[in-house]
Amino acid sequence: MPWKEPGKGDKDPWKQGDQPPELDEVFQNVQNKVRSLFGGGGSNRKGSGSGGSGGMFSLVLVLVLLWAAWDAVHIVDEAERGVVLRFGKYTRTLDPGLNLTLPRPIEAVQKVNVSNIRTAEDRGQMLTEDENLVELGYKVQYVILDAQRFLFEVRDPEVTLLQAAESALRESVGTNRLDAILEGTTRTQVGTETQRVLQETLDNYEAGIRVTEFNLSDVNVPSQVREAYSDVIRAREDRQRFIEEARVHANSVIPEARGAAARIVEEAQGYRDSTIALAEGEADRFRLQVEEYRQAPEVTRKRMYLQAMEGVLADSKKVLLDVDSSGNVLYLPLDSATGGASGANRIPPLVTPDDQRSPQQSDRAGRTPRAANREGR
Repeated sequence: MPWKEPGKGDKDPWKQGDQPPELDEVFQNVQNKVRSLFGGGGSNRKGSGSGGSGGMFSLVLVLVLLWAAWDAVHIVDEAERGVVLRFGKYTRTLDPGLNLTLPRPIEAVQKVNVSNIRTAEDRGQMLTEDENLVELGYKVQYVILDAQRFLFEVRDPEVTLLQAAESALRESVGTNRLDAILEGTTRTQVGTETQRVLQETLDNYEAGIRVTEFNLSDVNVPSQVREAYSDVIRAREDRQRFIEEARVHANSVIPEARGAAARIVEEAQGYRDSTIALAEGEADRFRLQVEEYRQAPEVTRKRMYLQAMEGVLADSKKVLLDVDSSGNVLYLPLDSATGGASGANRIPPLVTPDDQRSPQQSDRAGRTPRAANREGR
């Protein structure tokens, strides 16, 4: 590309052409414009002293006014509250939104987040009701309820909160035994009671804090006695296991014993009913015998005698002979001699005189002594 073209001038880079203004010139032009804006004249050399002083004062005044306007406007977020201090003294609390205050140092604004959940935690050793040491780690979650009280009623809110929490926890732990605190249910009760006492204490202090949750993060015995207490815990678990095993055994034995008892009761009931029925039958039979005896005393008495003797001599192996009767009766127990089982149970005939035999006995015998002798031969 040529440096010199017709109608386009000289573009030689080594020649001095149009140069940009120097930096001093730029500042001087800006200063002149500002002076002219506030009544000064950049070209008037004679009044440059008084015009420059007035322009500088005006500039400072404008800057001060801008800064005051900027410092007097405050935008408070939804989760915040603005605490206004006038010469260091509390005057009011700003709600969320756009708010106006006097500029500093007349009024100052401290913004406090009242929606954020804050956490404070600590740990310590405490005495239980049975005079045992327990080591507890606890965590407190809280929110700011009143920004003005939170800032000015207590010197250090978080330290005050932890001290009040420790005091409330000591009170709750001191009314419970060590074993109960180490259990889950009682531990929850301890946390609930501690939160209640802690909130009451903070309300008395007017700290402007609301406790949302109190948790026991770690509950254990001190490290010096932890091993010994572990043995105690294992022994307690063994005891609980033995109790459960005994309960299972009892649950299996007791129903069986109840069933056996019910069976015995039923058998006794049945035996009682059968005995009563048998006794009633014997009583009825006796009444019938009495009626028969009243109608025929001799016959009934003899029949009863014969039945009694038959029952007595049923198992007897002796042979009774009537010596007054004519003829000899020979009785050979052949079944007993041969060892037969039927001979031992056979009852020998009862021999009575002919004149004393009843018609029934005569019919049962059915034979004369001579016929018996012939059979014996």
